[in-house]
Amino acid sequence: MEEKKDRWAWLKRSDHNHFIPFVIIVTTLVALWLLFFAHNSVLSWIRATMEEKSQQKEMARLQKEIEEMDREIKDLRDNPDTLEAFARETYHFAAPGDDVYIVE
Repeated sequence: MEEKKDRWAWLKRSDHNHFIPFVIIVTTLVALWLLFFAHNSVLSWIRATMEEKSQQKEMARLQKEIEEMDREIKDLRDNPDTLEAFARETYHFAAPGDDVYIVE
């Protein structure tokens, strides 16, 4: 036991009392750097997680849009009345003898 007290006695001397706060400050600064400013920091993990969630929402929205377009294509392919209405509305097609009025 006596040997351990002698081993750490140099830290208790008054001329080394500034060393412990210095080590604490440096350790804190290094930890903050690693947590917030390093390349693979906590902030970059949070940003990556938020970006991933945003992309998953976008993928879900696009998947719904694709499914809706597939339904429209199937409906246009299978139902002649729907195809005719689409052609009339989109391309201003008209059957022979129809009067066409375009209002802008």
